[in-house]
Amino acid sequence: MTATNTNVEGKKKFSPKRIASKIGRSFKDLRGEVKKVVWPTKKQVVNNTIVVLVTMLAVGIVIWLLDFGMSTLVSAFLQQAS
Repeated sequence: MTATNTNVEGKKKFSPKRIASKIGRSFKDLRGEVKKVVWPTKKQVVNNTIVVLVTMLAVGIVIWLLDFGMSTLVSAFLQQAS
């Protein structure tokens, strides 16, 4: 039997060169994927930011109103009970 670069299961042994080439290939793939990204324009970013801020404000107001209403209701029940 001759010495090969495989172990009992037929898999290749640990090789720093193989790992380095896989890491290099991963970075090349990453670079290619980043080139495919369609970046938003400044106008789209500003528009989306405004939409998010307005939505956050609206949700905040709704939560505040619900909290205020529930606390008023609980206070009324507690005063009624005592």
